[in-house]
Amino acid sequence: MDSTKTAVVLLAGGRSSRMGGGRKALADLAGRSLLAHVVERVAPQVDTVLLSCEGETSDFDQFGLTVVPDLVPGHRGPLAGLYSAMKLLSDSGQTDHIVLCPCDAPFVPLNLVQALLDAGQDGRVAVVAWHGVLQPTFSLWQIHHLELIRDAVLERGLGGPRQVLGRVPHELVEWPDAEPPPFFNINTPQDMETAARWLDRTGG
Repeated sequence: MDSTKTAVVLLAGGRSSRMGGGRKALADLAGRSLLAHVVERVAPQVDTVLLSCEGETSDFDQFGLTVVPDLVPGHRGPLAGLYSAMKLLSDSGQTDHIVLCPCDAPFVPLNLVQALLDAGQDGRVAVVAWHGVLQPTFSLWQIHHLELIRDAVLERGLGGPRQVLGRVPHELVEWPDAEPPPFFNINTPQDMETAARWLDRTGG
């Protein structure tokens, strides 16, 4: 692991209508919440775990994580969460690298952070690509990108990290094939059933 400090920002702000509403991060997968699956896999890879939400909430108290409310209420998209977490970490002065990860990816790789750190040398952004498709919510950012992200959110009203990659040097991390698909996102009850079958098949 890189000798500098690394944090992960778990994106947990969504209330998915396709999942029937409510907190998707707390939806049950094989007897545990989606968020619990992700935290178990990601937390050992980093120094700090932050939870990005749209506002103050006690919904996630059971996890004992630092909840970071969006600094720009009502701003849609993960960039607002990244900006809010980056501002908090910048003010603390204790973290150099920030990994973005969604809360609904229960098979996130156990070596994701190290792979991104290896690719994100010289202050670059590192972004996963899977089967040739960019996965911008699985990405590494640096504290010095704060002004870029602030401008994207506050001045340009942008919502997604894909929209700012053209303005910053970045490296793609082409992920090898694997099963279950490591960047599988759960958006529907059918996705949840598929994930449960994979967990059962792999003994997870």
